[in-house]
Amino acid sequence: MALLQILLFWCCCCFFINISYSQTDTIFQGQNLRVGEKLESANKEFRLEFFSLDANKTHYIGIFYNLPSNMTLFSDDSRPVWVANRDNPIPYASGNNLTLDDEGKLKIIYGSDSSIILSSYNATARNASATLFDNGNFVLVELNTNGSVNKTLWQSFEHPTDTLLPGMKIGRNRITGENWSLTSWRSEDEPALGSFTIGIDSTDQLTIWWEGRVHWMSGRWRNGAFSNVSRISHYDYVNLSFVSTDDERYVTYTVSGTQTLSKYTIDSFGLIKERGAAGPFGVCFYKPSPGCVTEESIECPTRNTSWFERMQSSVSGNRFRFENNDMSLFDCKRECEKNCSCGAFASITVTGTGCEIWSNVSILSSQDQDVFIPIGGNRSSSNVPRTISLPPDLSPAPSPDEMPMSPDSSQKTSIKWWIWLIAAVGLTILIGLSSLYYLLRGKGKATATASLLLNQRVNIAKWRKTESQDVQLYSFQSLAIATDNFSLGNKLGEGGFGPVYKGELPDGQEVAIKRLSTSSGQGLLEFKNEILLIAKLQHTNLVRLLGYCTQGEERILVYEYMHNKSLDFFLFDTNKKELLNWDTRFKIIEGVAQGLLYLHKYSRLTVIHRDLKASNILLDSDMNPKISDFGMARIFGRQESEANTKRIVGTHGYMSPEYALRGIVSTKTDVFSFGVLLLEIVSGKKSNSCYDSEHPLNLIGLAWELWREERALELIDVTLIESCSRNEVMRCIHVGLLCVQDYAKDRPSMSNVVSMLTNDTRQPPPPPERPGFFIERGDQRAQISEEVERYSINGLSISELKAR
Repeated sequence: MALLQILLFWCCCCFFINISYSQTDTIFQGQNLRVGEKLESANKEFRLEFFSLDANKTHYIGIFYNLPSNMTLFSDDSRPVWVANRDNPIPYASGNNLTLDDEGKLKIIYGSDSSIILSSYNATARNASATLFDNGNFVLVELNTNGSVNKTLWQSFEHPTDTLLPGMKIGRNRITGENWSLTSWRSEDEPALGSFTIGIDSTDQLTIWWEGRVHWMSGRWRNGAFSNVSRISHYDYVNLSFVSTDDERYVTYTVSGTQTLSKYTIDSFGLIKERGAAGPFGVCFYKPSPGCVTEESIECPTRNTSWFERMQSSVSGNRFRFENNDMSLFDCKRECEKNCSCGAFASITVTGTGCEIWSNVSILSSQDQDVFIPIGGNRSSSNVPRTISLPPDLSPAPSPDEMPMSPDSSQKTSIKWWIWLIAAVGLTILIGLSSLYYLLRGKGKATATASLLLNQRVNIAKWRKTESQDVQLYSFQSLAIATDNFSLGNKLGEGGFGPVYKGELPDGQEVAIKRLSTSSGQGLLEFKNEILLIAKLQHTNLVRLLGYCTQGEERILVYEYMHNKSLDFFLFDTNKKELLNWDTRFKIIEGVAQGLLYLHKYSRLTVIHRDLKASNILLDSDMNPKISDFGMARIFGRQESEANTKRIVGTHGYMSPEYALRGIVSTKTDVFSFGVLLLEIVSGKKSNSCYDSEHPLNLIGLAWELWREERALELIDVTLIESCSRNEVMRCIHVGLLCVQDYAKDRPSMSNVVSMLTNDTRQPPPPPERPGFFIERGDQRAQISEEVERYSINGLSISELKAR
């Protein structure tokens, strides 16, 4: 009897413990998920939680198979199938949390006041919730008052990382232009974007790209299969489909029966892996699958470049370290393969990224560092433990009869190696001296082209990173065909550095093509800056760079096409401005603010645009704004807040006083420009026009005087009087005047600007102080003298506003 009572007592305890520890699959508005907590799907198939890969230094949020550690069948079962902030790890802290805020936005909150917005839905949503489903999809929805779903706002399946789950898509939306693709991790311990991407190309083939170059193609879909894929899975329960409609074209797959734990992953070596095994297609090493694209290789008489030994050792020799720490181990391997003098290579960081290579290698001793030695390479050997590595480490081991001849067994081979080395060094010196000679001869077009080619070779790692973001290199002939030989009928307008044309690529995609004129102010520096910068920036309110051309003397940029041209096309046209009602203008204001906030705070680089103006705000078919023209942008380090520059570039009427006249550039430079732009959008007036017949009163001065006289609503564009919200207009004017205050320290950050615009502040904004470049009507002469004395400087490079 006593034993029965004890058993009943423990059963009751377990019952109540389970109740108190019950998990949920949903976050509701105002709730958050803390470190150590998790969401579990209804049938406990998947979980979402914070995790770390680097000994608790940084935090990510990921979705995992919800399997106990002692029940995982395969090593990759414990790996996340989706990572929310793969390119934006946050500092490890117990106070980090995932929040669904009052506007219906999913945010990762960390530090004192920092956040990363995960959901790309721009509008405010009420009664929102985010649920993790049993298929692994994390879905944000807006609910009706009765609890039913009103609309889906965002879902993780539309933002895949490196893993495809049943029901997910790889393909594109032909209406919105959105692409669904998988991109490998940079290494096994770093989820950031890697070198390989798999998606659907313009011919509807499943394609693997390595740094933008085709690596493997599936062939066309015929009779229920891709022509180069004889077998899609090791398992019979996997069913692949290719779907083509007027709106979408994509590949997806389903599983039959009760099999739910199925996935495909692209790894950092471009291998397609099925759960627990290498995939049966897309393998381009050792015995390549059908569809592999053969790359031009360098014949090295001293080694077979297909196989490498992995050794835990210390290496001595002539070392070269690449500047780009984002290189994967596969990228490093390819750099070694292209260099016949390479005798060893290794990663730099503890997460397996970065690259250093050695020539004239001697292996000294056993160590913990993994060093990869080409079989047949020139090196001094020693008794160091070694293994032949298979992917994902490197490549398959050759059979004994396939082993290349050892260098020690052939004195002739060794002599040939030295001949190649001397020739390569001599040729390199000759090219360098020749390039230097031509660079010093003059500043003509040929010099700029030679300089560009030289820079491409020296900074190859940066250009390769550009290509990894799907930025294509186009030939001049293809772009001439796309624009009907750059005809006037295809000309969209004249940008700051040259004409912009509408073009159509062979696959039917419409693009905007900016052909830089040789007489423009944008030189080689700005051109390369724009390519390298935009390729690293990804935000819905930034224009997307698709490719470039550097053929001969031509420098051309290819962008996504914006159907509604630029903001100034509507805003300053008497008839067209009526198409911009208040809701549209406020959406543009919010979008530009979000884009600037991303540049200043949330991108991997802190970017100062320096030329924000109405003509650089492009509008898509839905009038969503996208910031463009990054040729003048300035990149800051994470610890930098401001800098001085002798080369001042920008547009009259948008530049802050401290930048235009003293060369001080900071994020507050862009804040000033945003304030001017905001006042232009509200008023429909140009910033640098005069609004008083007797006094030099610009738009900033007009807004300031109306504000002080409590007549700010008179600034509103007359076409908005019927459609606008007076409170929102007053808030915009207030924020605009705060942004254009004379002293940079008084201006708000873009984080505060976004909060004030969305009314996400508990306290009212502070009253604005005197704006920059404002002249009092009553003391015009004295004020002009004061401004000139305070800000006088020479050497400005300021462009004037002109209509497109």
